[in-house]
Amino acid sequence: MIALDPWAWAALGLAAVTIGVSKTALPGGSILAIALFAAVLPARTSTAAMLLLLMVGDVFALIAYRRHAHWPTLLRLAPAVVAGLVVGFAFLAIAGDGIVRRAIGVILLVMIAVTLWRRRAQHRSQTDATARGGIVLSGVYGTLGGFTTMVANAGGPVMSMYFLATRTPVQVFLGTSAWFFAIINVVKVPFLAGLGLFPGQVLLMDAVLAPLVVIGAVIGLVVAKRLDQRLFDRIVIGLTIAGAVYLLF
Repeated sequence: MIALDPWAWAALGLAAVTIGVSKTALPGGSILAIALFAAVLPARTSTAAMLLLLMVGDVFALIAYRRHAHWPTLLRLAPAVVAGLVVGFAFLAIAGDGIVRRAIGVILLVMIAVTLWRRRAQHRSQTDATARGGIVLSGVYGTLGGFTTMVANAGGPVMSMYFLATRTPVQVFLGTSAWFFAIINVVKVPFLAGLGLFPGQVLLMDAVLAPLVVIGAVIGLVVAKRLDQRLFDRIVIGLTIAGAVYLLF
């Protein structure tokens, strides 16, 4: 087992619960978990350790929203996402832990900016219908989503932007996202395993944290319709900014 201080275990426990809640109730909320994992663990190790917990959360997301996926959208994104995954894998293979750590910090800040911009866009005029299914649109977002999810498990906000741009209905958004990340996370496993990022210590730590992901997912399913989304988002964004700055400096 990785030797960690009590405060570090508390942070990872909070991150695990957040992963579960984000998968069933608050898409994008896992950005807080990314910051907590990267603050406690070595950057590359944090990416691998969090991936396995995300896969636990994916099971509950699929149970809740599996019937609402739009498969043509997934197929359209696939080539660009694969390209992004390969680029992200190459970056992890050649970059030192310090560089990856700072990269995660930058990615977090960019993802927060993207999320805030997306919310402002929701109050503007609707996106031009011609954006739906555009090859350029799917190529840009797919590549960036593949890269960010490989390097930092931070593809959620990017793909949310894509679904917004294509004016995807809410239920289809949730179902397509659930399948997208369930498939992508499985694909990422052999890449990270090839870099030796799943030692026994990481697997044991994830085994301890996995029940907290389940608890978070159940909480998300129960209170999804009762959560004060605006307040929660403000807390998540504030804590994530603090975590990103910590990673950078």
